[in-house]
Amino acid sequence: MAVYTLPELPYDYAALEPVINPQIIELHHDKHHAAYVKGANDTLEQLAEARDKEQWGSINGLEKNLAFHLSGHILHSIYWHNMTGDGGGEPLEKDGVGELADAIAESFGSFAGFKAQLTKAAATTQGSGWGVLAYEPLSGRLIVEQVYDHQGNLGQGSTPILVFDAWEHAFYLQYKNQKVDFIDAMWAVVNWQDVAKRYAAAKERGDSLLLAP
Repeated sequence: MAVYTLPELPYDYAALEPVINPQIIELHHDKHHAAYVKGANDTLEQLAEARDKEQWGSINGLEKNLAFHLSGHILHSIYWHNMTGDGGGEPLEKDGVGELADAIAESFGSFAGFKAQLTKAAATTQGSGWGVLAYEPLSGRLIVEQVYDHQGNLGQGSTPILVFDAWEHAFYLQYKNQKVDFIDAMWAVVNWQDVAKRYAAAKERGDSLLLAP
């Protein structure tokens, strides 16, 4: 039985137009995300076979594959819910997301400073990767991370709460090679209600998984 399954989209393929066209959403979810789910499940089976046969010659590659596919699955699962056709703007107290707005201001000085940093982090990721807003439990603050592929260059204990996919498959059919234009457009579909819920959950969990030095 598969350990990981492809989640359903929380909206139809056309829900994020004109920022992201339906063809991209369909291919991105049904093909690319599905491939990460299959890759994670296949790698778990291969690791089980390696244990059974006590054959460890491919362990380095298998562990790398598991991290790659599993992280891809997790980040995409967040990504779909981070967006809504009714989103955009910035988090405001009147919309019930004041705690998130305060945390952004405290961690980055202002919403404008945060937006500029996440935009640059996502747009300048070398090769394939993500721009990520994450809750870092040891400091209790929000940080921006620049994630290479799906799993590199991140703080081990941080929890992603807002992710911008900067892989070419997320935008190329519509934006061609203009990654910056895509990232700029993404701000119009950010689902701040979802981000705020993720922030509250990460903050409540706190450093339960880590012992602060």
